[in-house]
Amino acid sequence: MKDYLVKALAYDGNIRAYAVRTTDTISEAQRRHQTWRTASAALGRTMTAAVMMGAMLKGEDKLTVKINGGGPLGPIVVDSNAKGEVRGYVTNPEVDFESNEHGKLDVRRAVGTEGMLAVVKDIGLRDFFSGQVPLVSGELGEDFTYYFATSEQVPSSVGVGVLVNPDDSILAAGGFIFQLMPNTPDSLIAQLEERLKTIEPISKLVERGLTPEQILEELFGKEHIKILETMPVSFECNCSKERFANAIIGLGAAEITAMIEEDGQAEAHCHFCNEKYHYSKEELEAFREEAK
Repeated sequence: MKDYLVKALAYDGNIRAYAVRTTDTISEAQRRHQTWRTASAALGRTMTAAVMMGAMLKGEDKLTVKINGGGPLGPIVVDSNAKGEVRGYVTNPEVDFESNEHGKLDVRRAVGTEGMLAVVKDIGLRDFFSGQVPLVSGELGEDFTYYFATSEQVPSSVGVGVLVNPDDSILAAGGFIFQLMPNTPDSLIAQLEERLKTIEPISKLVERGLTPEQILEELFGKEHIKILETMPVSFECNCSKERFANAIIGLGAAEITAMIEEDGQAEAHCHFCNEKYHYSKEELEAFREEAK
């Protein structure tokens, strides 16, 4: 099964829901950044939430999620867009701990709890929309839930999970977000709260092979769901050698001359996908001419 996301309505339009499988996407992030187990879980949970948030956008809109909880991971930064494309990194990928008291990867300890979750949306207007909230748990699912309720004023539930193999490879990853529409009956809210207490962890549902549609069926019951749309999901980075070249040209002729004289070459590194681009002395000289 390839990674994909579904958008749906449940209970006669009272619930807006998203579910996604991100196993291959998080595997690609792990491969590129060589993240250790707990770092993979933290990055994977953030990317999974972000790709669902991106699916709430339209057209060329995009967003950036930044989480800085003061833990040893350092900041987590993730970009996503309305097309199901996502990329991200953790500042310190070589972070891992013993399992916590529940036998799970100790994401809270890695992320920290003394900091903020910030979201910046570029929806094609002159000003960006931005919102931030303090971290309430460091486990990230609860933190995104709190973000939606506090910053966007939308009562929501966010479940994100990543299972990591002993060799650091990704076994399963996925998530769901459901949001209450205005005037949702209190009886339905109480029913969903009880369901959330008994449902298996999202990562286990993905490991069992459930599709995003089946994850929503587990949450709401097959008879209560209306699927609106499906879309592929993947790790995608828009960096390129040409893009970095334009950035170097933008530094100006004096700065490029300094590069040529000091190193005789240059290397650019993309934090998001870990690609490196090399520029020879001849290329730098051509950039200098262009900068003039």
